[in-house]
Amino acid sequence: MTKHLIPWRKKGEVAKPERVEHPIEALHREMNNLFDSFFGDFGLTPWFGASRAMGSLTPRFEVAETDDAIEVAAELPGMDEKDVRVTLDEGLLTIEGEKKAERDEKKRGVFFSERTYGRFQRSVALPAGVDESKVKATFKKGVLQVTIPKTESARAARRTIKIESD
Repeated sequence: MTKHLIPWRKKGEVAKPERVEHPIEALHREMNNLFDSFFGDFGLTPWFGASRAMGSLTPRFEVAETDDAIEVAAELPGMDEKDVRVTLDEGLLTIEGEKKAERDEKKRGVFFSERTYGRFQRSVALPAGVDESKVKATFKKGVLQVTIPKTESARAARRTIKIESD
C-alpha cells in the first residue's frame, strides 16, 4: 500500500497553503482579546493601542497643548470626512463615525484579515479657557485635526515659575 505525500488535486490546480497559527501567535491574540474585553467593560481603551473588541473601531488620538490652542489629531485610515462627525458640548469634544466594510463583488479567498470596521465614538474633556466658538477641523490623508484655540485670558494667565535651589 502506497501513501501519497501530496494530496490529490485536479491537473493544473495549485495547492493552497493552509495557515497554521503558531502557539505564541495564538497566545498573543488571546491576550489582546482579554485586554480588549476587560477595558471595553469600562468604556476605556487600553493604553497600548486601538481596541478591536467585538468588531468595534477605536481610533488612536493625539492630544497636544500649545501656548495658543489645544490640538487633537485622530487617525481615521480608510475614512472620508463625510463619515465623521465632530461635536463640542460644554467642554467635551466628541468625534464619532463609522468605517464601512468595502465589499468586492468578485469572489476572492481571504485567508487572514486584521482590518477593522464599525462605529466609533470617542470623547476628550477639554480644560477650562478654550474658545469653543472658534474650533476648526480639517481632514487630510486619513487624519482628522481639530484645533481649539485658547481664550485671551487663558493665554495671559500662563506664567513661568522660577525654580530656586536650596
